Amino acid sequence: MQHAVGAPLPPPPGQGPGSRLGGHPPMGSHPVPPVPPVPAAPPAAGPAPGWPASPPPQAPPQPPPADATGHLMLPQGAPVPAAQPVDPAHAAVAVLLIGPAGAGKTTVARHWADTRRVPTAHISLDDVREWVRSGFADPQSGWNDHSEAQYRLARRTCGFAARNFLANGISCILDDAVFPDRPAVGLGGWKRHVGPGLLPVVLLPGLEVVLERNAERTGNRRLGDEEVARIHGRMAGWYGSGLPIIDNSQQDVTTTARLLDEVVARSLASPAGC
Repeated sequence: MQHAVGAPLPPPPGQGPGSRLGGHPPMGSHPVPPVPPVPAAPPAAGPAPGWPASPPPQAPPQPPPADATGHLMLPQGAPVPAAQPVDPAHAAVAVLLIGPAGAGKTTVARHWADTRRVPTAHISLDDVREWVRSGFADPQSGWNDHSEAQYRLARRTCGFAARNFLANGISCILDDAVFPDRPAVGLGGWKRHVGPGLLPVVLLPGLEVVLERNAERTGNRRLGDEEVARIHGRMAGWYGSGLPIIDNSQQDVTTTARLLDEVVARSLASPAGC
């Protein structure tokens, strides 16, 4: 049997108006109870006494104004001044004065430390080496394992003292006969113990001046002429190294100290060239 599209379908057998069950639901089925209405949510309660209220919703972020960079507002008026350069007359610095025996390192270093306008200490490697009394490795006996061990110990002690002085705002100047052909033992070792900011300066007068000054020395600091000439020849290797060199052959102590001040000032003004 066919029915027109949209017409109601006939009831299934046994459930029509003339069925035996007379319109009652079939056996085994139960009426579906009505769904109770969902109660409305209670109004939001305010904060409990003693507790702060919730913060109001934040407004969406706004694009930065034209005079801002990132999250920082540009200052009004004149541009931000650049960092002031280091004042070499008042800065706490560490200087290593290098030179052969008889160059006047200790004398110049002591005078430079005495005449600065800020607290400055003089640390002499030879003085520290001579702290060893019994068993001292005399440099007149030549360079051997024993003297090198004491040299390394004295250099570490000087470096430790220099770092402590600098940490307390006190400048320092050290002096040592550092050879350019032994960087691990010499300049590299000093920078490891003092720090990369160490300023090395070479004091290198002529050989005749060095021999004359060495002859005026006494005790174990006076070396033989041949040893002095050999050390002076090795020091010539600093030429071309890029380190500042002061030839104080014709300069007195005061003038040499002033030249050292100028070298330190240039080094602080352009640390990349040190």
